[in-house]
Formats: sequence, C-alpha cells, structure tokens
Amino acid sequence: MGMSAEGGDEERPMRRRRTWRWAFAALIVVFFAAAFASINAPKISLLGFTNKPCQCSDSRKYTGIVEDCCCDFETVDTINEEVLHPILQEAVTTPFFRYFKVKLWCDCPFWPDDGMCRLRDCSVCECPESEFPEPFKKPFHGLSSDNLICQEGKPEAAVDRTLDTKVFRGWVEIDNPWTYDDETDNAEMTYVNLQLNPERYTGYAGPSARRIWEATYRENCPKYPSGEFCPEKRVLYKLISGLHTSISVHIAADYLLDETANLWGQNLELLYDRVLRYPDRVKNLYFTFLFVLRAVTKAADYLEQAEYDTGNSAEDLKAQSLMKQLLYNQKLRAACPLPFDEAKLWQGQSGPELMQQTQKQFRNISALMDCVGCEKCRLWGKLQVLGLGTALKILFSVNGHEHLNQPLQLQRNEVIALVNLLNRLSESVKLVHEMGPSVEKIMEQQVTAPTAAKSSM
Repeated sequence: MGMSAEGGDEERPMRRRRTWRWAFAALIVVFFAAAFASINAPKISLLGFTNKPCQCSDSRKYTGIVEDCCCDFETVDTINEEVLHPILQEAVTTPFFRYFKVKLWCDCPFWPDDGMCRLRDCSVCECPESEFPEPFKKPFHGLSSDNLICQEGKPEAAVDRTLDTKVFRGWVEIDNPWTYDDETDNAEMTYVNLQLNPERYTGYAGPSARRIWEATYRENCPKYPSGEFCPEKRVLYKLISGLHTSISVHIAADYLLDETANLWGQNLELLYDRVLRYPDRVKNLYFTFLFVLRAVTKAADYLEQAEYDTGNSAEDLKAQSLMKQLLYNQKLRAACPLPFDEAKLWQGQSGPELMQQTQKQFRNISALMDCVGCEKCRLWGKLQVLGLGTALKILFSVNGHEHLNQPLQLQRNEVIALVNLLNRLSESVKLVHEMGPSVEKIMEQQVTAPTAAKSSM
C-alpha cells in the first residue's frame, strides 16, 4: 500500500509533463495552420475592414474609360470628391442658384392626368413675390440684331468646340429649341426656393409614375441594339438613363422609412434594386455627369462673364467666385480636360437628320414632365430636363439645321437649371462610389444567407 502510494506520487509529475508536451505540440500545429491559412485569406481588422494591400485595379468594379467619353471612372471619382462636389454644394445654396422659375401646372399634352400623391411631401412650397430676388422680376427687352453676329466659315456638318469669347450680353428671354416649354412665356410662372423643396421620396408611384418612364423609353429613346456603333443613337438613351439613375439614387438616399414617426433615411434595398444591381445604369450615370460637365466647361467664358445679380452683393460675389473656381480649376483641367467630345457627333450626310430626330425626341420627353402627377416630382423633372436641354444647346449650338454656330445665348433660368443638374449628378456619383461596394456586399449576403441555411437543413 505504502509502495503503491509512493510510486503514484512519482508518476503524477511525469504525466503532467507529458500532458503539457502534447498541449504545446497541438498549439504549434494550430499556429502553423493559422499562419498557412492567413496566406490565402485576407486579414480582418477589429473595425471589420480588410488589411489586404489595396489593389485598385482589382477592388474597383468600374474602371477604365467611361464609354463614349474621354475620362476614366477613377479620375471622375477623384475630381468629383476633391473639386466638383464641394464647389457645387456651396454654389446651389446661393440666392442666384436657389430660386428657379417654373410653370408647375400645365395640362398633360398626351393623356388626362390621374396621378395622385399620398404624401404632403409631394407638394411644392412656392415663393411669395417678396422673397425672390428683385432683379429676377425685371423684364428683358431683348438685344438688337447687330449684337447677334454669327460665326462664319465653318463647315456646315462640323461641330465647333469654341464659343465666341465676347459672349455674355445680358440675360435673354429666348426659347430653348431642345425643350417643350416656352421659356419666354411668363404667364403662370412661379419662383420656387429649391432649398425648401429638396428632391426626395414623395410616395408618387403606381401606374401614373410608370407610364411616364415607359413613354420616355419606349416612344422617345428606345434602348439601342446590342453592338450599335452609331454614337448619335446611343447618346439620348444614355443621357435619359443616367438622369433616371440619378433620380433613383436621390429617392433612395432620402427615403421616408417610417411615415408615422416621420423618420427619413437611406433605403439601401431600393438603391440596390433600382441602381446598383444594373452596371449599365451606373455607367450611364457617369456618362451623363461627364456630358453635362463638358457643357459647363465649354461655356466657361459665358458663365464667367454672366451677371449673378440678386441684389445681395456679398452672396452674388460668392456665386461668381464659386463659378470661376468650377470653370477654371487646374486639377480638373489637368485630369479631365475634355470630359466629352461632342465634335464626333452629327458627322456625315445623315448628321443633320439625326440631330433633328434627337431634338424632336428630347422635346417630347420634356413635354412629358407636364404629365407627372406629383408637384415636387414635376418641379425637379422640369428643372433637370431643362438643365439637360441647356447642355444639349451649349454643345450643339444649333436649332435643327438652322442658325449654325450662332453666338451662345442663355436664359438665367437655363443656367440655374444647368448648375443644379450638375450638382444632383455629382451627388449621385459620389454616393454610388462611396456606398456602392458596401451596399452590394450587404445585399449579396442577404441573398446567400437563406440559401446557405436551406442547404444545411
């Protein structure tokens, strides 16, 4: 008994040493296994971000040149974040760019309006006459014909990239040949403070809303066939698709999540379903952004000399300063000197005919804005379509086949619409670039999770 007890006491330390050896050996095996696995898997930090070295060419979904443009996706994102977005965000809050003149209530020229908005956010708060700037109320008496000197000596089919340097001769009341509304008719026009009427979710949906977009695409800019090499036939579809995408982004970014609590926020599922899951829509957003940016930079001399007069000298100087920063920014000029090359369009014998056809289709699209059954949707639809029509007018300073290369003349309202449109596109590009990858990852995980759960049952 005593011997057995004594021998047992001597064996305990030996068993402990053997146990520790096995544990140490197991720990070594686990360590090397983990090290080997880490070679093939990205490391995850405490914040949930991967520590894998950044390889932009692999991690970016959209790379290379934007189709039919002269800049790449990477440059657009960088320039937008560093230059364009900050300037535009500040510019649109100034009094000059804040007030937009619009005819909100017109009969739909195509069908009886049956659209109903169910939210109070659908209505527009109009400005009392005492609010909008006094210079905006002054009538324009027109320019003498001597001031309208046409540029001559240019081939009729060629698109001239330059504009007359002595460009600004005062704001004009002149109709835009690309849009349906008669901008010279001030009857029933009202001024709206855009800062008080943001573009956001309004509850406008159903057959009335769908019919607007269906008529836009089906009758006026059908999707070009796969492999279509004619850029003229692609451009209108891509412009409208890009604008549609931008509108969807803004609806998803400022969405009524809970009507009873009046809780607003981002609807990531809607952003994914309407935009991110369709790469072509994202690409068309970038195309439209560059197209409008090119129009702004092409009209740089005109926009620099323009009178940003609202009667508030400090704010007016600020607006003019911001426009100069936008028009002559060295980073922008160095990185993307020609966002879009309009001179490649309307060439050959069919050029004038294609332009007239495109102009007619775009006028029809602008007329459809009077069929929108939501007041606030109609406001932003009219503003952005006028902005796009102004971009077309600047890039192709032509009324059909007549008045080729006449000096550029813009209405005050056209410039307000153009800059606000560029700002809306800039916001959409920034949001898609910053949120797109994470939203896509979240939505893809939600799709794969139920599938994985079913397979494990």
